[in-house]
Amino acid sequence: MDSVPSPQKQDVGLHLMEETVNISFGDNVRIIGTPLTMKSGLAGLIGNVYGETTPSVTNVEVIGELRDDLAFNVYFEDKKDNYWFAPDLLEFVDHAPGTIITLDGVDKKWVRTDNGEWNEKPLKGQKQSLIKKFLGLFSK
Repeated sequence: MDSVPSPQKQDVGLHLMEETVNISFGDNVRIIGTPLTMKSGLAGLIGNVYGETTPSVTNVEVIGELRDDLAFNVYFEDKKDNYWFAPDLLEFVDHAPGTIITLDGVDKKWVRTDNGEWNEKPLKGQKQSLIKKFLGLFSK
């Protein structure tokens, strides 16, 4: 997944301990206050990045001026709604450590770490499928 540097420092990203932090799926971001975001009531809100897109292809409605053909989808829990933003309106907050992703039918989960990685772990208490039980008979 592509990511863009946080606009905390123009065009160089937010620097923490000499490391550039990029905004990507799963990160928490704050909406930068501009006349447009203040008018829409979104300035200062913190949300979670749910995705990114190429607006010229998907034709999504984007808040802010697009300098590149990239927009981020940010979900706001309090509003129970999401919006597409130009990257320069987003400020990196954190990687949302502890976030868990699961998929139906997959007996694994992915847990977000402080540094933005996703650690894969087995789901505990998951009932073993009949096929796995059957195959387990032959692995002993």
